[in-house]
Amino acid sequence: MNKQKKMESVQQHIAAICCPYCRRSLQVKNGSLICTDGHTFDLARQGYVNMLNRPGNQQYDKRLFMARQEIITASGLYDVLHQKIAKVVKEYFAAGRSSLFMLDAGCGEGSHLQRIIERSQQPVITGVGLDLSKEGIKLAAQSYKEPLWFVGDLAKSPFTDGVFDAILNILSPANYKEFQRLLAPDGIVIKVVPRQNYLKELREALFMETEKKVYRKQSPAHRFKEHFELVDVMDVSHVTSLNQAHLSQLALMSPLSWTAERERIVRFSERETAGITIDLEILVGRLKG
Repeated sequence: MNKQKKMESVQQHIAAICCPYCRRSLQVKNGSLICTDGHTFDLARQGYVNMLNRPGNQQYDKRLFMARQEIITASGLYDVLHQKIAKVVKEYFAAGRSSLFMLDAGCGEGSHLQRIIERSQQPVITGVGLDLSKEGIKLAAQSYKEPLWFVGDLAKSPFTDGVFDAILNILSPANYKEFQRLLAPDGIVIKVVPRQNYLKELREALFMETEKKVYRKQSPAHRFKEHFELVDVMDVSHVTSLNQAHLSQLALMSPLSWTAERERIVRFSERETAGITIDLEILVGRLKG
């Protein structure tokens, strides 16, 4: 999709987009989004809009996102997760919907969103990806042409009230108050959180026992329920065998490697094969009342 066609797609959904600074409506003019207060946001040639006025986390670089894309799309590690979320989407919106507007909040390089859309087999889904990282969104826009991609801050998201039928939040920090604002009255929030054994083999390889990051044993559903009516909870727990190339990509994509010793990372990456544990919880909620 070229830049002109992407701008036409943005134009089709302009009522759902607003200025993140003054909350005013936007108009498309000469390849840019401009609000009535004069704030201007350009559509990049790759097909995304940068609506952030500060740099994101520079540790999330291009190499990390390319590794993450390879793991998500080619290793099979997250296939079961995508299948379960796609099933939720299909079942929840099976009755009488002509279209679906779905946000991935903290989408990274966009592969989770793209895979879920594909597995949902719903041609009327419009995906929207939002992330703080320009590098992540740039790769998403280059790789997946149909969704709308935005660099932006979830705390000041560039979207109007009640516009999304579904909000995904996959292994990324949440802003539940913002989700409440953005969610349509009959919409759903799908949040994915790590459990105790998530990527345990990577943690065991990179850190000594006293250094290991341990994911919370208690489900965060109690906090989720403070903001939403919890309608379903699902577990995703399995072990997938990864080859040497994918083990190397897994180490590269994980923030765990930022503080690990280089020697430990190399040893893990040079293994011929290893089983890697996925241990996740899917929370499905809707607005209360």
